[in-house]
Amino acid sequence: MTFSLVGRCPRTGMLGAAVTTSALAVGSRCPYAEPGIGASLTQNRTDPRLGPLILDMVRRGFTAQQALDAVVAATPDRGWRQLAVIDAAGRTAAFTGALVRGELGEAHGRDCVAIANIVRSAEVPRAMARAFELDPSLPLPLRLVNALSAGEAAGGEHVPVVSAALLVAHRESFPYVDLRVDRHATPIVELARLWQAYEPEADPYVVRAVDPDNATRAPVPKS
Repeated sequence: MTFSLVGRCPRTGMLGAAVTTSALAVGSRCPYAEPGIGASLTQNRTDPRLGPLILDMVRRGFTAQQALDAVVAATPDRGWRQLAVIDAAGRTAAFTGALVRGELGEAHGRDCVAIANIVRSAEVPRAMARAFELDPSLPLPLRLVNALSAGEAAGGEHVPVVSAALLVAHRESFPYVDLRVDRHATPIVELARLWQAYEPEADPYVVRAVDPDNATRAPVPKS
């Protein structure tokens, strides 16, 4: 009951993931990203240990496919898992276990891979990949959110989604963007709104962390 996408911006080197589902707290369990390494997803009967493990394998020099193959081979309950990864070179890999039920699928695109399970149509991941590819000049966070919107428009889940998350890594050890929506009637719309509000602050927050002497004051919110 989840659809998601990992993607890369070759222009900036950013790596990230966006995900939505009909369960709570998807942002704390499913998406993972590390600067200069890759981004990964773990879903269906989610094992949050697998996303970081895949990225650890990539960090050790494995390609996306090699890392995923190694993790799948070492996972006893692999039949229940759905996984995806993109590495810093833009190589992608995905896995769907034999016990994952319902309409499902994966779609690999330019600098992205989308996965979905228990959705209304196998078109959902393909629509997400197409939306992500549409305009590479857009910021990676916006492209990821647009992909979620396209997945919803292509059918989405059988029941309303209630949570959504956006995670993007850039140059620093901390996330460039980490936005989450929970228990919301339209979480993808809300995630898009949050990104629009956060976008002007994303770079200044990085400067405040790494070069505080040259940071500007945060704007005073309008009443």
